[in-house]
Amino acid sequence: MAKCGCSCSTGLSEEQKKILAAMAGMTEPVSGKEIAAAVGLEGKAVSCKLTGLKNKGYIESPVRCKYAITPDGKAQL
Repeated sequence: MAKCGCSCSTGLSEEQKKILAAMAGMTEPVSGKEIAAAVGLEGKAVSCKLTGLKNKGYIESPVRCKYAITPDGKAQL
């Protein structure tokens, strides 16, 4: 597995915590672009963070290119 430099193998970064917090307030699956706008980060950075969160099971992708927080993700908040 390639490393993307976003703390995938360690604890959650501050950016990942921000993403989870923003997603916890969303009622439907959202795109990476919507998440980036909500947390004030670049889309590419958010995409990397989403990959790490998905690998940890904190978010899921129920619809192609859309993301939702999982119960495990909510527990991290």
